[in-house]
Amino acid sequence: MKYWEKMRGKGQSPPGVSLSEVFWSWLGAFSGIALVALLHYKLLDQLGMQLLMASLGASAVLLYGAIRSPLAQPRNVLGGHVLSAIVGVSAYQLLGAYPWLAAAMAVSLAIALMHLTRTLHPPGGATALIAVIGGESVHNLGYWFVLMPVGLGALVMVIVAVLVNNLAENRKYPEFWL
Repeated sequence: MKYWEKMRGKGQSPPGVSLSEVFWSWLGAFSGIALVALLHYKLLDQLGMQLLMASLGASAVLLYGAIRSPLAQPRNVLGGHVLSAIVGVSAYQLLGAYPWLAAAMAVSLAIALMHLTRTLHPPGGATALIAVIGGESVHNLGYWFVLMPVGLGALVMVIVAVLVNNLAENRKYPEFWL
């Protein structure tokens, strides 16, 4: 019976945030995604390259909305995305004939590796999955996928987070680098 009791939940809902906090979160997310999208469409798309990834949208929530979270710190964002991309590309290359197995292996190994390296970043799981299910345009990149769009996209988002999150007097980012 204890197993089922664990699912009842007894904690309180999270507290609300101030309008100022909402504004700074919005500004950071808008700026970070806008810069990545601008670089994508103005520079890279013309060359048939990509920089936009759905998992960067999830990173934006952490980088600009939960800036004190350990999951939102530069080490976690950069390490989590890059390591997960390596795992995802490897899983596809080894198990691509079995997409269901490659997907499961990519996400689960990415989580394990992020734990072992202290770089846990939930959007990294999505990055690993994108490497497997992203289609021909992603698969053709091979390990270049790790550098671009993953590494460069995550780096741009972190730089914007450092610049925007420190504009507000009551916000400080990052909490730690390494």
